[in-house]
Amino acid sequence: MNWHDRIVADPDVLLGKPTIKGTRISVELILDRLAHGWTTETILQAYPHLTSEDVLAALAFAAEFLGEERYIAASKATA
Repeated sequence: MNWHDRIVADPDVLLGKPTIKGTRISVELILDRLAHGWTTETILQAYPHLTSEDVLAALAFAAEFLGEERYIAASKATA
């Protein structure tokens, strides 16, 4: 999934958080809904202007972003 055509970050929209292009729906909101058990279908019913490709783009964006970051286990950071 090429998220680049669907995810934008505009400093004038939600303080520059990544959003679905043409909306004020953030990637964070979509991921939060999924983390709380919402299905793609539930998200699309709640936000009818989104598409399943938008939800997949949010996931692809997050996967790419997290794949580029390095993390240290919290227990090791405080040791």
